[in-house]
Amino acid sequence: MRLIHIFYSLIIVSSLYLLAIANSGCGQIGMPTGGPKDSIPPRMTNASPELNSINVTGNKITLSFNEYVEIRDAQTNVLISPFPKKNPEVDYRLKTVTVKLKDTLLPNTTYSINFGNAIVDINEGNPLRDFTYVFSTGNQIDTLMLSGKVLLAENGKTDSTIVAMLYRNADDSAVQKRKPDYVSKLSGDGSFRFVNLPADNFKLYALKDGDGSKNYNSKKEMFAFADADILVSDSTARVTLYASALEKEKGQTVTRPSTPAKKLSIIYPPGFQQQDLLSPFELSFNNPLKIFDSAKLILKDTNNVPVPSTSWTIDSSRTKISLAVNWQQEMQYILIIDTLAISDSADNRLAKQDTIRFVAKKQADYGTVVLRFSNIDLTNNLVLQFVQGEVVKESYPLKSVEWKKQLMSPGEYEIRILFDENKNGIWDPGDYSQKKQPEKVITLNQKMGVKANWDNERDIKL
Repeated sequence: MRLIHIFYSLIIVSSLYLLAIANSGCGQIGMPTGGPKDSIPPRMTNASPELNSINVTGNKITLSFNEYVEIRDAQTNVLISPFPKKNPEVDYRLKTVTVKLKDTLLPNTTYSINFGNAIVDINEGNPLRDFTYVFSTGNQIDTLMLSGKVLLAENGKTDSTIVAMLYRNADDSAVQKRKPDYVSKLSGDGSFRFVNLPADNFKLYALKDGDGSKNYNSKKEMFAFADADILVSDSTARVTLYASALEKEKGQTVTRPSTPAKKLSIIYPPGFQQQDLLSPFELSFNNPLKIFDSAKLILKDTNNVPVPSTSWTIDSSRTKISLAVNWQQEMQYILIIDTLAISDSADNRLAKQDTIRFVAKKQADYGTVVLRFSNIDLTNNLVLQFVQGEVVKESYPLKSVEWKKQLMSPGEYEIRILFDENKNGIWDPGDYSQKKQPEKVITLNQKMGVKANWDNERDIKL
């Protein structure tokens, strides 16, 4: 009887299997598909001490969640205010996150632990976004807020790697000596926000912290400061800071071999046979020049007539020479370099007299640009800048509401307006030691494309 029962059971299972194949449509066998992907973040179910507790004395905080969680990159994402002198210990296990504060808690102080997006569920990695745990060692929770924005003074753009910093009961040198009392990260648009602050006076700074010290200790660090202490109250206005570095980071330098090349040779720049009407003619050499006799370099025009008033210069590395000329469009030029014109430190000279032929571009190779400004105050010593990459290619004082240039090299430009306070024509950074703010720059949202042989016009409202 038992064998018969097993036999009929196998028949039933086989029949159901064949029926499943017949009804599958495509005849494929696969694992049952699951439901929709879990997109719900973890939810805190319990906290010890409770959220927004007062008169807290212990240094350990335990947070419980409704599912298994983990902490991602606690050193970067978890931010504690007031800012601790010693990094806390942040750990997780199963459904629990623990924080052990290693500093002695300050009396009558509201603490906030902003986890950012560090708390995620283990299965899908859904973050509990911007979760903040707050408690107080006093008998109340401070609720005041200070917000604002940090802009890069040189271009008006933002840098989210900069942090805003608050100092309480501090002198002007505190930002160079100790860590701040409060730190706030910037959002993508440069905004910052300090929460759970007491009513008090604060010094406000912003810093691109190159070495992680949270101190302003290098003139190459982007830094910003408020001109005066800020009284935090219910009516404190938003603050805008302008960051700059007193010294530029040095770009990558080109290292030349300590032993010069055995043969002196000319290095021609790309496109040298089409001379820009707006730039000097340039030549480089593989070895630094010991002798440079510009009288033995002769420039002639199409008619073989020497071009008058030619002015040669040599750069500090003595590897590049430049010739500034009032170029005539479509004129063909001949440059003759005598063998005695140049020599390097090993007394190497050119093997033979060199003749270089090139032609100046024509006006149709350039575009005409016309800009018409409105809502603009010309008394602010404005300078119009055309920028490619981060290099200011063209710069002109803005004297009227309409600006025009006929010979503009084709390409795409970023347009900036510099508020040139000292009227020197260039942007100047701030200097905290002199309490001098940087000059400010506005970058227009839309770039301008300049087409050759074209009237490129735009109306700009600031």
